[in-house]
Amino acid sequence: MLATTSKRFLPWLLIGLAGQLAAEDWPQWRGADRLAVWHDTGVVEQLPSELLVKWRTEIGSGYAGPAVADGRVFVLDWHKDPESRTLDGRERLLALDEETGEPLWEHEWSTSYRALMASYAIGPRATPTVDRERVYVLGATGWLLCLDVEKGSVLWQRDLTVDYGTSVPTWGTSSPPLVEGDLLITVVAAEPDGMVVAFDKTTGKEVWRAVEVNGEMGYSAPVIYEAGGARQLIVWHATGLVSLDPATGSVYWEQPIDAGASMAITTPLKSGNYLLVSQLYNGSTMMRLDDAQPAAELLWQGKGRSPDEPEGLHATISTPIIVGDHLYGLGVNGELRALDARTGERVWESLEINQEARAEWGVLRWGTAFMIQHQDRWFLNVDDGYLVQARFTPEGYEELGRARLIEPTASAGLGARRRFDRLVNWSHPAYANRHVVHRNDRAIIRASLAAVDYETKD
Repeated sequence: MLATTSKRFLPWLLIGLAGQLAAEDWPQWRGADRLAVWHDTGVVEQLPSELLVKWRTEIGSGYAGPAVADGRVFVLDWHKDPESRTLDGRERLLALDEETGEPLWEHEWSTSYRALMASYAIGPRATPTVDRERVYVLGATGWLLCLDVEKGSVLWQRDLTVDYGTSVPTWGTSSPPLVEGDLLITVVAAEPDGMVVAFDKTTGKEVWRAVEVNGEMGYSAPVIYEAGGARQLIVWHATGLVSLDPATGSVYWEQPIDAGASMAITTPLKSGNYLLVSQLYNGSTMMRLDDAQPAAELLWQGKGRSPDEPEGLHATISTPIIVGDHLYGLGVNGELRALDARTGERVWESLEINQEARAEWGVLRWGTAFMIQHQDRWFLNVDDGYLVQARFTPEGYEELGRARLIEPTASAGLGARRRFDRLVNWSHPAYANRHVVHRNDRAIIRASLAAVDYETKD
């Protein structure tokens, strides 16, 4: 407890001592407010050739990235029952000490993955959401739990398949729960009218439900943005994009979007009045948000259904970024593209970001790079296990450095279509307190990005 308590005051102590250093936690998917922006100072200007790994702790399999809050690291994993001939096992939430990686507590529950697509890595998909003394988790088969961050005791839980009749999608429930005031907002797909459900975050009691269910829930994370003079809850599901009042669930606006194979995965991205989603089969859809009221209109939509089309952007797993009037993202075949955000027209393409993997594997289907903004540059977690530092401009891609972060351990193959098979890492890291915390199917690590750790000693 001493380490945990003192950790809460460490950023303020550093500010007092250094006068300029600032550090923050990473309590949920894509960090504070789900904006994928890292505000720490004292971070390396250029990546070293080799990262200093502070600790490494063995864990089981899973996609779910870690969350970091108040001196603790929270990560979900899965362990197959040794006596099971099928995919029966246990999901687990593990709490670790942020400074040492030592386990503090764990909580596990039995589940089966027999109904899920098993050609990919097996394990939970959704990053934990930490809200002060509580942590919320969603397992791949629909278990929603609220636990005490200090003790790991269960405060409340719901089996969405039993309590709400949720149909678990092909690759498992993946949308991380979102805290808004006293509410925990979750994509549930409770038929007929509960695609989104808000729970009282302390008791688990349902407060409101919204949006008719006309298909699978998809895999995208709900997010809240300020636009048109209101807080708008943006949810992208398999058949459309919807904006809700997060307090009541009332609908502000909707845009039908057919997500092929229900693969609504990327997080809805806002920049200025732009609001973007991107997918495998139908490319990107750009909305223009209204300044005066919570409303939106379709600005443009990708025309090519095939991801092998030379134009557009078919970002599938990793969310693109928007800088000014330009959109940058990694297409499904691993090509980095810039588009004019106003029209959707392609500006440039680069294959540099994953050239080593491309040389080894050839086809890079399901290309992924999670992009986090830090000041005037971006940290990219590329699916071949490299951490890359780069800038994006209308003139092109500028790589500033790269270092091996973690070994890719999962298969990118799709059933019998083994030509797409290669080793990948599809988990989103946490950037917290001048470190990056990342996992694969074997271990979770904490590596330093603090400039002081790489200063040359006389």
